[in-house]
Amino acid sequence: MLTGYERPRAIAKSFFIFQGDGVTYCNRKVCKSCTLRPACTAKTYRGIIRLENEAVLDRMAARLTARPEVLDRRRESVEHPFGTIKQWMNQGAFLMRRLANVRGAFSLTALAYNIKRAITIIGVPSLIAAARA
Repeated sequence: MLTGYERPRAIAKSFFIFQGDGVTYCNRKVCKSCTLRPACTAKTYRGIIRLENEAVLDRMAARLTARPEVLDRRRESVEHPFGTIKQWMNQGAFLMRRLANVRGAFSLTALAYNIKRAITIIGVPSLIAAARA
């Protein structure tokens, strides 16, 4: 299937629909006369959805393609503690969707991990005494 970038002059006379975090580009007149339409869509026109910050994501992908060792270094320093905590707590993939829900799920995991560490370091009686104080 063709991407929206290969369609001729589709963006030049488009109208835009702003919804949520994305922008849908549509041009029904150009789609009707386009010779690539049968390969692109079965409908009368096609809308191309781009996120508002997708240009930033494209630039980041280009930088990572040019220097893949940067991502390896980031994985080693930042993502390793999260993976270790999830593994220690026997938590697999996040079952929630959306960033706010995943943050909440991981916050509960981090809280449980911190309580587990506190019990290991100071013991149950000291932790109970600290909680009562």
